[in-house]
Amino acid sequence: MAMLFPYAATIIVSAFLFLYVHHRRRNSCRTPLLTDWPILGMSPQFFGNMWQFHDYVTNALRKKGGTGELMGPWFTEDNYIVTCDPLNVHHIMSKNFYNYVKGSKFREIFEPFGNGLIGADTEMWKYKRALTQSVLRKLSFETMSEKTIQKKVQNGLLPILDHACLHEKVLDLQDVFSRLMFDETSIMVLGYDPKSLSVEFPLVSAEKAFNEVQECIFYRNMVPITLWKFQEWLQIGSEKKLTKARKIFDQFVYSHIAAKRQELKNSKCNKFSDDLLSEQMMLTDENGKFVHDDKFLRDASFNHFAAGRDTITSGLTWFFWLLAKHPSVEVKILEEIKENFDAIDGKKHEVLGIEDVKKLVYLHGALCESLRLFPPVPVERKQSLKSDTLPSGHRVNPNTYILLFTYAMGRFEEAWGKDCLEFKPERWISEKREVKHVSFYKFFIFNAGPRTCLGKDVALFQMKIVAAAILRNYHIQVVENHPVVPAQSIMLLMKHGLKVNITTRQV
Repeated sequence: MAMLFPYAATIIVSAFLFLYVHHRRRNSCRTPLLTDWPILGMSPQFFGNMWQFHDYVTNALRKKGGTGELMGPWFTEDNYIVTCDPLNVHHIMSKNFYNYVKGSKFREIFEPFGNGLIGADTEMWKYKRALTQSVLRKLSFETMSEKTIQKKVQNGLLPILDHACLHEKVLDLQDVFSRLMFDETSIMVLGYDPKSLSVEFPLVSAEKAFNEVQECIFYRNMVPITLWKFQEWLQIGSEKKLTKARKIFDQFVYSHIAAKRQELKNSKCNKFSDDLLSEQMMLTDENGKFVHDDKFLRDASFNHFAAGRDTITSGLTWFFWLLAKHPSVEVKILEEIKENFDAIDGKKHEVLGIEDVKKLVYLHGALCESLRLFPPVPVERKQSLKSDTLPSGHRVNPNTYILLFTYAMGRFEEAWGKDCLEFKPERWISEKREVKHVSFYKFFIFNAGPRTCLGKDVALFQMKIVAAAILRNYHIQVVENHPVVPAQSIMLLMKHGLKVNITTRQV
């Protein structure tokens, strides 16, 4: 037996060397982002820098000209093309749109999203997008959103900030925005106000559960599928947490679906609410039969929450952090607000509307600049159907996974110039003091091409309404030495929140 050992060792080493040479030849004409280690691929560097994931990948892309490949352990499917090149984004999202889909792996990882618009492809995507567009149009969604956010700011946000000023309390501004947008989204989607935004800061289990679902989905994106599938089977670790959180949020949504069904049954005129759930529930076929079951409505509602809540929460949180670091920008925004409003009526506590905030060009530029540097959705995921070649020259095989790195796009010098890391609202303003249009393939915050976000205009005006209401009345100061790092979530939130002191702004 001992005599056989050297032969076995030789066979094993030879096999390993053969596989290694084969692996290197296979990838010889590729552009690896990081060092491609034998067997482990790029995993050691990837997981070793998880705490600075977004900046680490951004720096790697910068060295590779904006596009490279991220390869996981051998014999896994965790291999990706990663890009922040606007020409590649234009190609994928528009020129060759139908070759790039969300794909089955996306739907598997994002399974809590169900069969909603975000993960849909081909004909199902067309149907769901057309349905959403028709419902938004029918509800006069922009006007409805304006009234809802104005009321929530007036009766929920401003009283909390007044209370914090009076009692000199430290607030987690991210938590405040999260509650504001959870309530606002719930009203718009379900026709129900959970009232999580109040001075008592009540624990709303559905809001907490929704946060946990997104954290667990991020974990699924970061580890091999076999690992989280094994955890799901055993119901341990993050998968146990996900199962529990999803059950809580689903109970929240299904309870409102049941209530709406009963309300519709009791309604004689079949017109009982102005919200997305009601409108989709009432759609019927030519025989008068309702076309959407409870599962369809649950999935649609979950997707609306995902699209409508954390985008604004993230955007406003990073915006106020940047303002605290750049007081000169805050001064210019205040001058613009005063020039347009305070000098006219002096009603500072009056919440502005859509037509009002359209006049605030510099505020618009500051918000866009904040979104450029800190995009709410830092990574967009795609999968190819057929072979293709990107404008950057990179070969795409069938079923290749592609990561459009939105976070890096805002820091891409070739697109934004040598000052791309600076916070400069002026880059969004023309010489005529008007908003300067920037291509969505470069400013990839609200997606681009046929999948451009249907609510992008609503999201921007809601952010402006909230920001103007706060800036007109209060001064925000970040607590000294408060740690600001991205959370490990599919949304770009702050891991430790944004702790601030608030004082009443002096006239």
